[in-house]
Amino acid sequence: MKMNPALVATLGLSGWLFTLSVTAAAPAIIPAPQKMEVHDGVFNLTAKTRVCTDGASRTNGEYLARRLRQATGYAIELAAGKPGRADILLTTEDARAALGDEGYELNVTPDSAVIRAPSQAGMFYGAQTLLQLLPPAIFSSTVAAKADWPIPCVQIEDRPRFPWRGLMLDVSRHFFNVTEVKRCLDLMALHKLNTFHWHLVDDSGWRIEIKKYPKLTRVGAWRDGVGFGLATNSTTAYGPDGRYGGFYTQSDIREVVAYAAAQHITIVPEIEMPGHSLAALAAYPEFGSGPGPFVVPLQAGVNPGIYSPAKAGTFEFLQDVLTEVFALFPSRYIHIGGDEVPKGPWKNDAECQALMQREGLKNEEELQSWFIRRIEKFVSARGRTLLGWSEILQGGLAQNAAVMDWMGGGREAANAGHDVVMSPTGFCYFDYCQSQATALEPRAIGGFLPLEKVYAFEPLPEGLLPDKAAHVLGCQGNVWTEYIAAMPHVEYMTFPRACALAEVGWSPKPARNWADFSRRLRTHERRLDHLGVNYRQDNAVRIGEWLPSQIRTQFVTLEWDTTTSITATGKLFFSLNYSKGGHGVRIESVKLLEDGREIAADVHDGFAGGRPRKPVYELNLPARTTGARYQLQARVAGDGGTDSSGVVVLERRATQAGAP
Repeated sequence: MKMNPALVATLGLSGWLFTLSVTAAAPAIIPAPQKMEVHDGVFNLTAKTRVCTDGASRTNGEYLARRLRQATGYAIELAAGKPGRADILLTTEDARAALGDEGYELNVTPDSAVIRAPSQAGMFYGAQTLLQLLPPAIFSSTVAAKADWPIPCVQIEDRPRFPWRGLMLDVSRHFFNVTEVKRCLDLMALHKLNTFHWHLVDDSGWRIEIKKYPKLTRVGAWRDGVGFGLATNSTTAYGPDGRYGGFYTQSDIREVVAYAAAQHITIVPEIEMPGHSLAALAAYPEFGSGPGPFVVPLQAGVNPGIYSPAKAGTFEFLQDVLTEVFALFPSRYIHIGGDEVPKGPWKNDAECQALMQREGLKNEEELQSWFIRRIEKFVSARGRTLLGWSEILQGGLAQNAAVMDWMGGGREAANAGHDVVMSPTGFCYFDYCQSQATALEPRAIGGFLPLEKVYAFEPLPEGLLPDKAAHVLGCQGNVWTEYIAAMPHVEYMTFPRACALAEVGWSPKPARNWADFSRRLRTHERRLDHLGVNYRQDNAVRIGEWLPSQIRTQFVTLEWDTTTSITATGKLFFSLNYSKGGHGVRIESVKLLEDGREIAADVHDGFAGGRPRKPVYELNLPARTTGARYQLQARVAGDGGTDSSGVVVLERRATQAGAP
């Protein structure tokens, strides 16, 4: 049954096709394909099924066959040439060039499954989709106890919306070994994420071997303890001498880069400058500007030391480092950080002030721009593109530089013709809390970024000139690790938020539907279970909502029925989550009533708005009376206006802890 074109237009689904037969169920594919038709019938994977490929697609065929063998226990044969009945074919023959480098077509009938793509990246993504069409147990690492492996009959035409679909892992604050990094790459590939931003260098540790400067890892890769107020047993990254840290040898780097490339993931290294440089300056203080002594800190903000652009040898040192980085990473983009540069050391440095006077620079922001421009010329001369955080816009952006926008400026940079990756804190920082009831969650840096908000992200900024949209390369989620010292915690903070961002980056905007994504996510979580991913399970129960029509500038009492929502006793955490509006709501108290009688109350000043403040209320229900009616009451008032809306949720402790 195909959808009526008029209905497609009414629903705003132009450019995206999703059709179902009357009896077929919608496959739970994440990210959602661009176009999909689902038909009656299934293709059954059996022990006789072969994976057939043309010559160009053999590597992807080997990958798919290996994945299928692992869970089914079948000796899936890899064959060349034309397929027979009940075979899977991967081929570039007759593939449409319009699908682009990452697009593919997948056609499943009762007799065969065919992936057709003009390039091997698209072929790989077609294989990922085929795997998701199988029962979730196909992702088991051991032979699953299943009698059959049906694949629904579908016709899919798919390609990504954006070319940059990224995930950043900060390995400076806390070190993650090669096996753990490969684990991240595997999970990225499942979600069609194609760019791994490797944050290798920061104040807290230098993680990449540089042959010409061995002290960078001998000194800069280690510190006296885990730091950041974490328990010593929150991580296992200790050296033989008891110091905390670690680094990747150049052999390690090559291994990881090759592993990523096999899954069509580009690794973008980040070598921070001119700030966030204490680990480097602890090893080579002669290149620093600041009071010193420079040490690898146990926490951020200990010493504002930065590279000195006026010191003899600073740029030679940085260029030597980048030369070795270029040899290890084939990525077009090289990230140089450029963020959060404390200007105090330059203000108090006579050599830096003299440099500013010679170069006609008005302030330290222009000195930072001068620094970045000099590095950019070196990077461009070697055929690479410099990429930096929002702050590289300060004092003027280097001619060929690209911007990773975390705090603004992306629209302006794109309108000026610079490439931009959108990664704003409010939508893409996976170190933020996943619940406002922080007592129920593992430690996080702060902020509040629920899954639904990630899914609502639109990478194209408002005010972008239509002819500049192509300069927005895409979006990226960032896992900063100040308080994340072990891989289970990384996974807990990353998934399923990365699933949502993957769909933001891949699927057509009109295809995105929160209710449908939530439905598909339930199946996808079973895949993550088989993969052993420590994802966060959503334990929040929606109680009700408030609307502008209910809000006054004076305190009023709002009430919601919670009889069917409260299924347990003990401590209950109710959170008022602001959704939209120009003003938030002040909260005076929240009470729980049993048959109209108050049985618990939490009285404290809270605020639900753009910057929430104590919006969680803890109520204790010692026992639940059978047949009783329970109501939740909140005293709220509009804060300067009455146009806000939001939802009220009951939150329970997460069933999967983020700590190791």
